[in-house]
Amino acid sequence: MTKYENQVPTSASMSFSSLVSMLKDSMRRSIERRPAGDIPVEKYEPAESLHVSDHPQVTWFGHSAFLLEIEGHRLLFDPMLGNRPSPVSWAGTKRYSTNLPIQPEDFPALDAIIISHDHYDHLDYSSIRRLKNKTQRFIVPLGVRRRLIQLGVPSEQITEHNWWDELSFKGLTLACTPARHFSGRGLLDRNSTLWCSWVIAGQETKVFFSGDSGYGPHFKEIGSKYGPFDLTLMECGQYDERWSNIHMMPEETVQAHLDVRGGLLIPIHWAAFTLAYHAWNEPVERITKAAHALNVSIATPKIGEKVVLHMGAYPSQPWWRSN
Repeated sequence: MTKYENQVPTSASMSFSSLVSMLKDSMRRSIERRPAGDIPVEKYEPAESLHVSDHPQVTWFGHSAFLLEIEGHRLLFDPMLGNRPSPVSWAGTKRYSTNLPIQPEDFPALDAIIISHDHYDHLDYSSIRRLKNKTQRFIVPLGVRRRLIQLGVPSEQITEHNWWDELSFKGLTLACTPARHFSGRGLLDRNSTLWCSWVIAGQETKVFFSGDSGYGPHFKEIGSKYGPFDLTLMECGQYDERWSNIHMMPEETVQAHLDVRGGLLIPIHWAAFTLAYHAWNEPVERITKAAHALNVSIATPKIGEKVVLHMGAYPSQPWWRSN
């Protein structure tokens, strides 16, 4: 079985003392690891059509799922729209709000669905089953093709890519770029598929999606090769010092945004599931503080709220403080 590796040594294993400390943290009741009530969600209303002259826009659906509408195309990334990031429907952390901005069956036609890696909180089988007839193109890192074929996606609709591969797609250039993470959906298949970040370059707009990643030198490499970016969507959440090699701390996320030479930053990978021990809204508090300290432009939309690029004013209300 093929085993993929990170660019730099990256251990995700836990010491006995780390496991004991995690058990203690799991029993703490002083930290609000889930919202006390419903979080605000805006209904997503798809436009009838897109035109090349339209401003690019992005809609975040919680965690790392988002729709990028750019130069006449709709690209859906890591569409985890299910209720639990788990191999079974009855176990694992539940989504904070089952009131989604849009149901998978109600999406307009998609030009492509793009995946960063095969973890349950990014590649959700129930979501793919409900979305697979919305598109005829899936763009994934190496090894993920077989996951989709198991769901009935025709092999010819899937293209797999290695780090630094570039793909011309309907007038856009997509690049599969490195991330510092790992993969696998069970005990015996760790790192059997590739994990990645993505560059999306149009004629007038460039976007970077970090996927899941610890901080590393790859961000400066990507910025040097493909930056600057008008927009970055960067992981921020589900972090911990005990696994900081594979998930950035919020302050590192801001630095990674600067490394890739980003313009507007939207923090993602939070506000849907509890997968770590910090308060559910700590990521956004920390990243906004760090961004403001470094004069980084940051948008903090509600789930389902469209962010239109090149407009100068972006969502910044602290909606998470009401829960």
